[in-house]
Amino acid sequence: MKEICRDLQEEQEALDTIVAPLSRKEWDTITPFIGWSIKYEIAHLAFWDMAAKLAATDEQAFRGLIESMFASEEAYNESQRELREADPAFVMEYWRRERKALVDALAAKGPKDRIPWVGPTMSARSKATARIMETWAHGQDVADTLGIEREPTDRLRHVAHLGVTTFGWSHANRGLEVPDVAVRVELTGPSGDLWTWGPEDAEESIKGPALDFCLVVVQRRHVEDTSLLVKGDVARNWMLIAQAFAGPPVDGPRPGERVLRK
Repeated sequence: MKEICRDLQEEQEALDTIVAPLSRKEWDTITPFIGWSIKYEIAHLAFWDMAAKLAATDEQAFRGLIESMFASEEAYNESQRELREADPAFVMEYWRRERKALVDALAAKGPKDRIPWVGPTMSARSKATARIMETWAHGQDVADTLGIEREPTDRLRHVAHLGVTTFGWSHANRGLEVPDVAVRVELTGPSGDLWTWGPEDAEESIKGPALDFCLVVVQRRHVEDTSLLVKGDVARNWMLIAQAFAGPPVDGPRPGERVLRK
């Protein structure tokens, strides 16, 4: 768990570096993500880092939080309202405290230790991977809003792996039959290493930069706006519905809506 917890901490710190110097006006800037402001994005991360920490340290308290939150739509919105409306300095202080507590809690676990969550339980390693993915994805919203092109890192391998392993989920979540077709995924990481999943002789494939694949599976780019080479109908459809995060099915950006900067 040491390595993945270090990567989670570094991903959080990278986003912290971007948002910490922002003015109050910049914090209120609306991002391309469903009308959320930058402050809303960070408050969202902070709240769910807190919830994940609670899940890893106090299962009873976590289940109480989730039960009260999902009692109604109003209760869900109210549970995060105070943090979303707080002063940016408070949001940052809260986020820094809760994310550190989360990393410490996960680092104390074995990689296969089970942690409760909103749906099925997750392994500690999977929970760390999910938090990296969500931090990176919402960080992309902030970067796009500010016109910043972030330097990709090999931490993207966690996001890419989650993107590949949610192939079945992306279909089932939409009520679609999961195709019994192997898809070969070959991605070039930021350091130049080749990351691969699936059989080498698969007739369908997705190849290209890891950054592009990750942007698609977290629905921050449309596949047509990337350099990915997609071969086969199943692979193509997957890239149109890929969803590496939990929750009801969501449609990502349309072609040209969030163009990959070159």
